[in-house]
Amino acid sequence: MTFIWPPMLLLLVLIPLGLLGYRALDARRRRRAAVHGGLGLTQPGGRAPAAWRRRLPALLLLAGITIMTVAMARPQSTVDLPREEGTVILAFDVSGSMAADDLTPTRMDAAKAATEAFVQRQPPSVVVGVVAFSDAGIAVQTPTSDQASVLAAIARLTPQKGTSLGQGILASLNAIAVADAGPNANNYYSNRSPAPTPSPTPVPAGTHAPAAIVLLTDGENNESPDPVAAAQTAADQGIRIYTVGIGSAAGTTLDLNGFKVHTQLNEPMLQQIAQLTGGTYYNAASAADLAAIYDHLDTRLVVKPEAIEITSLFAGASVILLTVGGLFSLAWLGRLP
Repeated sequence: MTFIWPPMLLLLVLIPLGLLGYRALDARRRRRAAVHGGLGLTQPGGRAPAAWRRRLPALLLLAGITIMTVAMARPQSTVDLPREEGTVILAFDVSGSMAADDLTPTRMDAAKAATEAFVQRQPPSVVVGVVAFSDAGIAVQTPTSDQASVLAAIARLTPQKGTSLGQGILASLNAIAVADAGPNANNYYSNRSPAPTPSPTPVPAGTHAPAAIVLLTDGENNESPDPVAAAQTAADQGIRIYTVGIGSAAGTTLDLNGFKVHTQLNEPMLQQIAQLTGGTYYNAASAADLAAIYDHLDTRLVVKPEAIEITSLFAGASVILLTVGGLFSLAWLGRLP
C-alpha cells in the first residue's frame, strides 16, 4: 500500500500522546468519583460496569481515530482491474484505386466513415494510430488515445498513386514499436527514412496482443517489398493483421490521368496475409458491410494491476468505529469516553 500524502502519517505520533492523556483523565475521573461515592462509575442498582465495558468504547474510538488519520494520507492499493487495452493501427490504402466508386460514394470515403465510428467507440485505454500507404508507407498519426487527433488524420486521407501493401505493413509495425517504447521514442519511420528491417525471434501469433493492425485495402499490390514477406515479419513478432477488403470482386473502371484502369478486389492476397498472421479476413462489398466489420474488431479485455485510491474505505471504517464506540459508551457508561 502506498500513500498520496504520506506526510499526514506523522499525525499518528499524536495518538499515543492522546492515549496517555485519556488514561490520565480517566484516572482523575475515577479519583473524583471515589470521593463522591462512585458517581459515574456505577450502573443502576449500584454495580460497577465490567472492566471490558469501560474499555471497549475507548478502544473503538482510538481505532477509529487511527484509521481516520491513515485516511488523511490518501492510501492507494494495487489491484487487478479488468480493462480494455491495446494498440490498434489503422493502415489505409491511399492508392489511386481507392477512388473507385463500387462502394458509395467511393472506396476511400466508405472506409473513412466506418473507421471514424470505430475510433469514437474506443475507451481511453486503447491507443489508435493511422498509417497511410500508397507506393511507400507514410506515418500519418502516431498511436495516441486522443481521438480528435486520430479523426483529424483520417479526415485528411486522399487517394494518391501506387500500392505497396508491404510498406504499409512495415510502417504499421514500426508504429506499434513506437507505442510500446513510450514517449521517449524517436526516429519515427517516414518515407524519408530507411525502411525498418526487424529480425525478431519468431513467437506465437498474438503474443503482442492486444496490439493489432487493421489493413484496409483493395489488395492490388503493384510495388515492392513483397507483402507476404512483410506479413511474415508481423507474424514473427506475434502481431495479428486483420485485413479488410475494400471494393467488389467484379471491380470497376477508373479514369486515372486520362487512362482507363480496371480495378478489382484481390481477395486471395488479403486472405493469405490474414491467415499467415493469425488474423481474420473481412470482405466489405458495401459500406454497410464495412461498418459491420468494425463491430468485430474491438480490442480484447485484459486484467492489469492498477493503483487506486482507497481513502473512502478507510474513512468509512473510521466513521463506523467512532459511531459504535460513542453509542456503546453512552449506553453502558452514560457518557462519552
